[in-house]
Amino acid sequence: MATCDVCGNDYDKAFTVTMADASGTFDSFECAIYALAPTCAHCQCRIIGHGTEHDGTFYCCAQCARTAGVRGVEDRV
Repeated sequence: MATCDVCGNDYDKAFTVTMADASGTFDSFECAIYALAPTCAHCQCRIIGHGTEHDGTFYCCAQCARTAGVRGVEDRV
């Protein structure tokens, strides 16, 4: 069994996620998202979809980016 890096649960179905600059062992997608997903610079939610990025800053949606002053972003093209 493997131990989740986030919650410490020792779980027989744990899995490992490897990204370019981070990796970890998790017992659920919830823990993996908590550890690896970027956070919206405006509303602080975890970005689990595509989101948007401007000058290295991540936003969960165009509305949050616009509210933060980013221009030229749209939810639909």
